Parts: sequence; C-alpha cells; structure tokens
Amino acid sequence: MPKVRLTKEFKFEMAHALAGFPGPCRFIHGHSYELYVTVSGEPITDIRSPYLGMVMDFGQLKEIVRNKIIAEFDHSLVLHESAAPQKINEIGELAGKLILVDYQPTSENLLLDFAGRLRNVLPENVNLFSLKLRETVTSYAEWFAADNPVG
Repeated sequence: MPKVRLTKEFKFEMAHALAGFPGPCRFIHGHSYELYVTVSGEPITDIRSPYLGMVMDFGQLKEIVRNKIIAEFDHSLVLHESAAPQKINEIGELAGKLILVDYQPTSENLLLDFAGRLRNVLPENVNLFSLKLRETVTSYAEWFAADNPVG
C-alpha cells in the first residue's frame, strides 16, 4: 500500500531563557513559535469507514497536538528547573504559566519532548514522521522519526 504524509501547523506563544548561554538568550524572552507535525500512514480502504481515503482526520490530529502540547506550552514561561530563581515563584500570577523542565529549553530539546508526547498517542497504523519547530522567521529545528528509532 502507498503511504501518505499529513502535516498540520500550529502556532503558539512561549517565553524561555537559556541559563548559562553566553548571549542575550540567557535572559527571559519570547517567540511566536510555529510547530509543524507530520504523520504518515496508509489511507483507510474500508468502504464502511467514514474516514475512507484518509490516513487520519486532520481534526483528530489537531485535537491530539492541542491536548499534548499546545494547551500546556502556549503563553507559558519555560525554564530549566535548576535555573528557575525563587523570585519567579514569588511574583505569582505575573509569571503566568511557569513550566520547569529537566532540559535546557532550546528548540532542539523542545522537539525531543514533543516527539515523546506524540509518538504513542496516534491512532493505530499512523506514525509520527517528523516535527519542525520554527522559533524565528529565519530559524527552525527539525526532528525525524527515521533518525530517532524507538527502543
């Protein structure tokens, strides 16, 4: 059977800081991120299925990504847990959605996190093919399943 890839684009706002980085990115700053999620699979051939001819419904993919990534990270401040100063916790609501992670919140590491969140929640026979995270107009990172075998 032929395989087809589907891609859904998501946009979200997020702030972060790269602790210890020797440039301005060590300070809290934000980006308008664009996340491209690509899945692959064989189109459904069961003529009784309402999804006949689809790898999966775009709406289902949207729901999965929104629940697993966008709902948590949109309008959040992401910091490495060891770099989060006590002062941020003290300013309360002004800090908004503070997410402390066990990794440096670079685009590369965010993609690794996102891939882990998505890989096992897709429908049967649908595979996560790739992720692309655009941090700025001229900069993005990519993750490919072929480069990251499970196991």
